[in-house]
Amino acid sequence: MTSRGSDFRHEPVLPAECVAALRIRPSGTYVDCTVGGGGHASLVLAALGEGGRLVGLDKDEDALAAASPRLAAVAGLNPAHPAFDLVKTDFSGLGAALDALGIARVDGILADLGVSSYQLDEPGRGFGYMQDGPLDMRMDRLSPLTAAVVVNTYPRAELERILFEFGEERFSARIASAICEERAKKPFESTAALSETIRRAIPAAVRREGPHPAKRTFQAIRIEVNGELAALDRLLETAPQRLAPGGRLCIISFHSLEDRRVKEAFRRLERPCTCPKDLPMCVCGKVPSGKAITRQPIETGLEEKEGNPRSRSAKLRVFEAADREGASADV
Repeated sequence: MTSRGSDFRHEPVLPAECVAALRIRPSGTYVDCTVGGGGHASLVLAALGEGGRLVGLDKDEDALAAASPRLAAVAGLNPAHPAFDLVKTDFSGLGAALDALGIARVDGILADLGVSSYQLDEPGRGFGYMQDGPLDMRMDRLSPLTAAVVVNTYPRAELERILFEFGEERFSARIASAICEERAKKPFESTAALSETIRRAIPAAVRREGPHPAKRTFQAIRIEVNGELAALDRLLETAPQRLAPGGRLCIISFHSLEDRRVKEAFRRLERPCTCPKDLPMCVCGKVPSGKAITRQPIETGLEEKEGNPRSRSAKLRVFEAADREGASADV
């Protein structure tokens, strides 16, 4: 384990709710698509018994370095010694990872789409707008695209699009223009310099209200750097196909862009028919893949919000694959 791995920390969000939603079978196979420091994964592993298996995915080497000893300790305490495998990959690589391990179907898949506390709080990772650090924001440090590349080289129109679409930033045009004006004088190198430029670009009256003025812009740049929404779309396409009958897919999102994608994907899986509504019967031949268990997302309670403020916006949605008869089991 590296020293960076030993410092990796991430408080698992909705831990009890996730374990309950997965309905873990001791001999089942489960995937944590965002293993992080092993918070959720350790709970799943602890519930497994003989024949049980956990697969943890993460593209952050620090996360894998932290998760490995933590999971080994959990497995060592279990007389049944359930197996676990860790794979360095983005969760969009779920299918390839399972194929490499010789696993066709799994009983449950969990993905926590949030950024870890370690990544946010470690200045050297460049995710935070509250402290100074390099303009990095890469979850995979081997990726060539950094926040500095985005901020210093993207055309103004492209910057505006990213801030508006990925950050839902209503002052995207003003911020993009301000960034381009400043980088013409000197390229951005630090999160502090970028954060200050964003702050100045937003009207003073708005700065006095709501969240930090740089929050939405930093979110947008991070999503662009890590290709987060494209990766989520691939996960939502792949994961349901890898579920065993009655298996469950649990996804925790933290902002409306993610939650909307998850909600719509689950709806399409549940109601795939593309026939015109005025037809008396379905002729397209598409059948449901299962059903959404959560009509409304599960959110954190007051106690968890107070203990872990970063969990405030978390939303858990659950989808269950159809059973062998083509219908999902009851909750």
